[in-house]
Amino acid sequence: MSNYTEDDIKQALSKKALFGSDIDLEHYDDGDKDVEKFEKLDDVSDELRKDMLNVGVVDDNDLSTLIFTDNGLSHCSAKQQEGLIMMTTQEALEKYSWVRDYYWNVMDPTKDKYTAKTYAENSDGYFIYVKPGYHLQAPVQTCMMLSKNKSVQNLHNIIIVGDNASIDMVTGCTTVHHANDALHVGVSEMYIGNNSSLKFTMVHSWGTQTAVRPRTNIIMGENANYTNNYVVLDPVGTIQSCPTAYLNGDGAKASFNTMCIAHENSNIDTGGNAILNGRNSGAEIISRNISYGGKMIARGLLEGNAPGVKAHLECKSIILKDGGYTHAIPELASSCADVEMTHEAAVGKIAQDQIDYLMTRGLSEDEAVSMIVRGFLVGGISGLPDNLQKDIDAAIEKANEGD
Repeated sequence: MSNYTEDDIKQALSKKALFGSDIDLEHYDDGDKDVEKFEKLDDVSDELRKDMLNVGVVDDNDLSTLIFTDNGLSHCSAKQQEGLIMMTTQEALEKYSWVRDYYWNVMDPTKDKYTAKTYAENSDGYFIYVKPGYHLQAPVQTCMMLSKNKSVQNLHNIIIVGDNASIDMVTGCTTVHHANDALHVGVSEMYIGNNSSLKFTMVHSWGTQTAVRPRTNIIMGENANYTNNYVVLDPVGTIQSCPTAYLNGDGAKASFNTMCIAHENSNIDTGGNAILNGRNSGAEIISRNISYGGKMIARGLLEGNAPGVKAHLECKSIILKDGGYTHAIPELASSCADVEMTHEAAVGKIAQDQIDYLMTRGLSEDEAVSMIVRGFLVGGISGLPDNLQKDIDAAIEKANEGD
């Protein structure tokens, strides 16, 4: 854990983020830590179950699941897979002295006001540890829920995948009980050991006024593999998210896949950074974004610093409603001659001849547009959970209806 003075943190509490619209933290009260707890997932209300399913969290008591409501732990499965340690971050710090070595180690708390607030409040979150040599057979679920209007959720999560180990995670984030005008801040520090793998899928479904500020950094060892899937299909107020993976080990591979729909009045600024420091490391950043009248910015940075690096960045966006805005910002940088890095960016609209062709095959114009949009969103993105298909279809149908 790095040391920072009170003055360092105090100054950072007023530090704006480098990208995205600024958020007034004084607008929000602190979220509750003393929240309702439930032992089993089938103990939750029908409304809560529906909210969880909407972001990919299934009510299966055989799966390892951890749920935070506001700033307190609501549920942590008593039954956990062999090789898995799952608890809150604060519990892990108390139980295992070695966790301190990973606490505020890859994330700078003075990065901006959101990380500084999380640090200053000694925020809790989830702790996931996969022991060396274990390959988890079933996915691990986490769910972050906002339940109180005009409140802020501050969470600090740590994921550690030991050497020769693997895990798939699904994290669903949502608002419940009409917590529309609220702020979610999630600081996540991830560590992937040698010859290990982490697939991390985030599905967000917030309110139309919700502000979302995730902050994620990843450290990767030799031949480590990281897949980051980020999906936002429903209307939201504002999102600014740009995780950074440090591929420090030789042969490490990272893949960032972003799928977003920017509805009217939504302001979404997403992307990913891959810092390729290991020899023969590789990365891919793929984004598919659609504006239905909202603002959509797609960022991507590839930095090659070692021989044999191969990486590709692809940002594609389309506008389906006048008044929408989309902006692709791809960046390539290198400090080494022996690298192969490419980028492709495209902004446009659906070609009329594609619509006309599908209509000659018996589809209505709306059906043709929906099919093209669906194919555009999933095209080029691999590793998404199967159950997302119905969510994609529902989101496209809602957008076409103007909801």
